[in-house]
Amino acid sequence: MRSGLLQRLRRGLLLALLGASLPANAAGENVPASARQGDSGEASHSLALDGAERARYLSELKRLYPGKSAQRALLEHCNRLLESYAPCTQGRAAREAVPLFQLELLGDALKVRGELRHADGRLSLSERTLPLAGLPRQLGYLYPEQGALCHVLDPRDATPLLTLSRDLTGVAELTRALGLLIGELQQAA
Repeated sequence: MRSGLLQRLRRGLLLALLGASLPANAAGENVPASARQGDSGEASHSLALDGAERARYLSELKRLYPGKSAQRALLEHCNRLLESYAPCTQGRAAREAVPLFQLELLGDALKVRGELRHADGRLSLSERTLPLAGLPRQLGYLYPEQGALCHVLDPRDATPLLTLSRDLTGVAELTRALGLLIGELQQAA
C-alpha cells in the first residue's frame, strides 16, 4: 500500500515539473494525425518537440536532476518513468508476467535491459541493444483501448520495446524523453 502511494506521489512530482510538455492527447483529447488505428483497437502515436519546447524541456530536466548533463538527466528520467509506470505483476499468472525495464548507455548504443521474475522465483534477463547510428529519433507508442499494458515502440521496426502500465500520460512522457535521449546521444557522437 505504502509503495503504491509513493509511486503515485513520484509520478505526480515528475509530471508536475514537466507538465507543460505533455501532449494534448495525454488528457484524452485530440489524438494526433499520426495515430493509426489497427484491427486490434490499438492506437499508435508519435510525439515530437520543436526547438523552443525541447530547450525548455531539457532546462526543466536539468533542474530536476541537478549537476547532470542533458544526456544523463534524460537517461535518469527515462529510468524513473520506467520504474514509476512499471506494470503491477501481483495477481497475474506466470504466463502474463511482464518484465521490468531499465536503460543503460553503452558507448554508441543504448541497452534495454528487461528483468522478469517468474512465479517460482526464477529470474529471466533479456537485453536489446539499439545502435544509435541511423536510429530514428521519432518514437511511437501503442495505447490499447483495453487491457492493463501499453508499449513504447522500437523506432527501427515498430515492435514493442518497453512495456508499461496502461497510462497515457506515462507512456507519452516516456516516449518523448526517450526520443530526446536518442537525439542528444546522436548529436554527441
